[in-house]
Amino acid sequence: MLFANLATATIHLDLIKTIITVLALVLTIACSVLYLIRFVQKTASARFGVYMQGTVRFNTYIGLAIVAALFSQQGMTILAITLALCIPLVNILSVLALTSQDNMDAKSIILSLLKNPLIMACVIGIAFNCSGLHLWAGLGDLIKQLGVCSLPLGLLCVGAALQFTELKKELWVLFLNTFARLLIMPALAYLVCRFLHLTQLETQVMVVFFALPTASASYILTKVLRGDHQLMAGVISLQTLCSAFTLPIVLLWVV
Repeated sequence: MLFANLATATIHLDLIKTIITVLALVLTIACSVLYLIRFVQKTASARFGVYMQGTVRFNTYIGLAIVAALFSQQGMTILAITLALCIPLVNILSVLALTSQDNMDAKSIILSLLKNPLIMACVIGIAFNCSGLHLWAGLGDLIKQLGVCSLPLGLLCVGAALQFTELKKELWVLFLNTFARLLIMPALAYLVCRFLHLTQLETQVMVVFFALPTASASYILTKVLRGDHQLMAGVISLQTLCSAFTLPIVLLWVV
């Protein structure tokens, strides 16, 4: 789906610059607040990485499903470019937050980013678009049909990854992180978009993007890097559950 949208979309340099500016401002503000909290509370990397991922990471499949249903091709193009730019960035931020300075390994970070299928799809799609080539009609239809199938499969995986048993522990941390991700981040994105005078469609897609719950894959990264994976499981589950109520509110607000 990402490849098909980026390979055939009309991509303007101004749009890319706009998306980069919004991402830079929102994520810089969010990360600055998080690191200030870490400095004040002396938070260990194992827990700070959970706070970081719960705030800056996003569930790609839910975002694709919403944007594809509400904003058609133009909205999907904006989201696809946003994903191509943001996925490497939030992965780097997450790894840095989970890793102590003594254990930094640039090689493993770069390799994990290069092997990410979402990043690969975006990069190949943009490269194909810039090459001036055209998809054969039959192949293009096949790719689109596979992309359509990917959404319900991805949403099934989201549901299967939920772990509600962890919600009983540290409720105040879970609810605070959920509130920050699902309500504070989209409000911040909206203010930034208004400040930059973005179009209505660009504002809608960016606000919805920042209103998504955190990624299910955060649990895997947290466990691999020896973070507090049980707390991460609770954050993922609570955010995904609460997003069923907060996303309609955000959509009513911006659509």
